[in-house]
Amino acid sequence: MTGASPLLSSTRQVNPELSALLTRLKPGQRIRITQTVRVGNQQWQTTVTGLFRHVDYLVTGLATDRVPEDDIVVPAVHFTKDNGELSSITLDEQSKIEAVES
Repeated sequence: MTGASPLLSSTRQVNPELSALLTRLKPGQRIRITQTVRVGNQQWQTTVTGLFRHVDYLVTGLATDRVPEDDIVVPAVHFTKDNGELSSITLDEQSKIEAVES
């Protein structure tokens, strides 16, 4: 994704600072991603670093009998982990991404 247009999801606005950072990132730039993982009543933060590849949208494909808070189309950040694995995350309201120096 290129240009300065803000990232959108189907139900909520992406944090403007995060959106601005993602539109400025260049492929190959090093990033650190921090997200909160929640399973049942437990939650924890996880962090991963890698090289930014691109941003696009994930369409979940399920659009019936959903509550309005469920995203159907969400921004997805694609990156390469330090071990060479191609990976991606979808953004939520607690996602944090930072550009880091090599």
